Amino acid sequence: MRSRKALMNTMAAILYEMTAIICGFIVPKLILDTLGSQYNGLTSSITQFLGYVSLMRAGIGGVTRAALYKPLAHNDMEGVSAIVNATEKFLKRVSVIFAISLVGFACVYPFFVRQSGENGETFSWFFTFSLVLIIGISTFVQYFFGLTYQMLLNSDQRQCVISFVQIGTVILNTVIAAVLLKLGASIHIVKLGSAVAFSLNPIVINLYARKKYKINKKIPPNNDAIKDRWDCFGLQVANFVNANTDMFILTLFCRIEIVSVYTVYYMVTSGIRKFIMTFVNGIGAAFGNMFAKKEMDAVHENLRLFELITFSMTNFLFSVTGSMILSFVGIYSTGIKDAGAVDYIQPAFAFVLVIGTMFMAYRIPYQTVVEAVGHFRQTRNGAFFEAIMNITVSVVLVIFFGLIGVAVGTLCATVFRTFQYATYMSKNLVKRSLWFLIKRLILSAADFLIVIAFSFAMHFDSPSGYMQWIVQSLIMSFAAGIVVFGTEIIFYNKDLKLTIKKIKGAVFKKFKKKKKTADTAS
Repeated sequence: MRSRKALMNTMAAILYEMTAIICGFIVPKLILDTLGSQYNGLTSSITQFLGYVSLMRAGIGGVTRAALYKPLAHNDMEGVSAIVNATEKFLKRVSVIFAISLVGFACVYPFFVRQSGENGETFSWFFTFSLVLIIGISTFVQYFFGLTYQMLLNSDQRQCVISFVQIGTVILNTVIAAVLLKLGASIHIVKLGSAVAFSLNPIVINLYARKKYKINKKIPPNNDAIKDRWDCFGLQVANFVNANTDMFILTLFCRIEIVSVYTVYYMVTSGIRKFIMTFVNGIGAAFGNMFAKKEMDAVHENLRLFELITFSMTNFLFSVTGSMILSFVGIYSTGIKDAGAVDYIQPAFAFVLVIGTMFMAYRIPYQTVVEAVGHFRQTRNGAFFEAIMNITVSVVLVIFFGLIGVAVGTLCATVFRTFQYATYMSKNLVKRSLWFLIKRLILSAADFLIVIAFSFAMHFDSPSGYMQWIVQSLIMSFAAGIVVFGTEIIFYNKDLKLTIKKIKGAVFKKFKKKKKTADTAS
């Protein structure tokens, strides 16, 4: 049963990520073509800042999910209801704080938006103020009215329900935005349409969860079950600051069009990283189980396999990304209303951003193991230092180098945090040499440089359209696959064979189980 749920959840998550990535390119492109870089930069900046909604709910998600595992396993609906009621009570308080903060942010933010200059469009205070409120309402509804039941579904291994609902709302939002933009609607009307689309998300999830679990609202909240929510708060604050540093600094120090350029590249790299994370979600629980049972041999073996999968996928996907991102942005930015106001082709920035995002992916195995054993407090100082380093380096360099400056700041901070996670894990949890990571990074650098060198050797013409770009990308993917797979065969042959064996075993075991069930039924 657990395997079937895990497989369905993974497939649904992959489908959602693919939908989100595709739609995530369509809507900004329509805004760029119809309204221009200023509007795309402004809406992207507002959306990024409003991400602090995740800061306000920091700590509650993981604690609630962990608390729900036991009552769900024993079908204790009174216990489930008590935890759900406690979470809803907490989130109602947070929602009030968010609403007040939203109004305050909407009043202040317009003063920090840098305009484009003499020929650029100037956004009035009320224009930006009202746009912040509209986008904020969408964020407010999406998170606070459905968050509790999303946690409940996650704890019961029903993430696929959330994924399918999100797929529907993302597609609906894309259709609404496309129609409104083609009809010449203002950005406020477009974002209001998005708010309506995303409001359906929590409504559907709430209806499903209430029918499925029969939550009893009369049961007193079990506040003790979520009392540890503040333990992770400091770590979440630091992670939030680090994740939003680039957008914040660019908004303060650069023109709003520069923010638009950043978001185009960031859409690509963050989409690839999220796609990688889709494949490894849920592994943390397995490591937690191994540590709980003190199965250290299994920890060491599965950590090597985890590294192999993560590093191989990262090297393959990002080496292709590094070689093709500029030509993609060249096509994507064609036809933008004010393309002449800003240069979207930024090779140095693209290179640094790709490397920085690769390190964010490289840290996944080490961060997963640390969090699986609950060592948040022991590693949170590293998160604080990462945020401070990111802000400091970015602020200093953005003045002289603009986009590249913030990318370098993020790269430095991310490299530090990756080594901090790996060092802590190696010394305190798995007792192994840091050479495992260093060797991986050296080989990864070789893979990346070989693929990039091959792309230069191919002398590709600038693609005239997406079809030509896809053909070139397939050629680069084939080359990258050979390079990355060849490295794994030569240097990690034993781990590669074991990984293939485990994957085949899981697939054929499920197939045999299905066949046996069918034979029994017949």
